[in-house]
Amino acid sequence: MLNLKNVTYHPTATLTPIIENITLTLPPQKLGLIVGTSGSGKTTLLEILAGLAEKTKGEILWDTDSLTSEDLQQLSGIVFQFPERHFCGSNILEELRLGHPELSAIRVKDALTEVGLEHLSYDTPPHALSGGQQRRLSLAVQLIRQPNILLLDEPTAGLDWLMKEQLVNLLTKLKQHWTLLIVTHDASDLVEIADNCWRIENGRLEAVNPDVFMVKEKQLFSREKFL
Repeated sequence: MLNLKNVTYHPTATLTPIIENITLTLPPQKLGLIVGTSGSGKTTLLEILAGLAEKTKGEILWDTDSLTSEDLQQLSGIVFQFPERHFCGSNILEELRLGHPELSAIRVKDALTEVGLEHLSYDTPPHALSGGQQRRLSLAVQLIRQPNILLLDEPTAGLDWLMKEQLVNLLTKLKQHWTLLIVTHDASDLVEIADNCWRIENGRLEAVNPDVFMVKEKQLFSREKFL
């Protein structure tokens, strides 16, 4: 179980904290959804949970164990909004084996099967994949690491409706075995599969009933329909 207690991030270069006194609990094998606009602090929070940035104060725990940034790097697996910027392998097999040269063919196949990419040739360059396939490959890279929690930054942004639907179905399947925390500016595609929802604004977090997001999205759709 992931627990955050009064986590704050206030770099010396900024007048106000980027995130402030964030507290949340996310149980195992649940999908948590944090919704906020650009600049609200949601990506910064994800970077802290991935061990890529150091909180200024507060505590992050897995169950009752307090975690350092180094611990979080081992505990968490992050999928960035633009995964293609982070691929280093010349093909799918090389990408999956980066840092894991001993990885067996069975492990490779299992990881690709879990994200629905088992039909692709291992020689395919990551940059030749579609946007949806790149995000699936990025997920497979993290799943091989066997993290306790998967962190996803805007996983459906920029995808067409079919790719969004396929990715949402994949995330629904993954949360049966993994704990997922997603940050996004748009709750419409993900709120129906979320177990816990929060809104982040000006670096402050508040819990929101998922049904509230669903009602607001339906109202927005109705307005747009008649514009």
